[in-house]
Amino acid sequence: MAALCHRGEGDGREYLLVTSRGTARWIIPKGWPIRGLKANETALREAWEEAGVKKGKATRDPVGTYTYQKRQDSGWEFPVETLVYSVAVNDLSDDFPEAHERTRRWVKADTAAELVNEPELKSIFRSQ
Repeated sequence: MAALCHRGEGDGREYLLVTSRGTARWIIPKGWPIRGLKANETALREAWEEAGVKKGKATRDPVGTYTYQKRQDSGWEFPVETLVYSVAVNDLSDDFPEAHERTRRWVKADTAAELVNEPELKSIFRSQ
């Protein structure tokens, strides 16, 4: 489950990107399903852990999907398809679980599409 975090409306809308821990690529917060949580709740939890989204509201239904390469500690990679949920961000915290491991950045949709690597994620940003 992944979180497409945003703030603002219309031409002023910005999206929150974070760096991956291993390669420092620009990504959106994402993670594996969590037992006991709905998919959109998992996306919101990942937004907190990876980006510090303290107060946000996730859509009930996904806004899209994309595939990325998950790298294991052994160096092996495998494709993972993830559901993307829109998350309206109301508040950010500077103190969050992965704050010391990631950088975050607010950008416009066209800039986000240029910064991320995954073609399907680029398409999601371009459709915003």
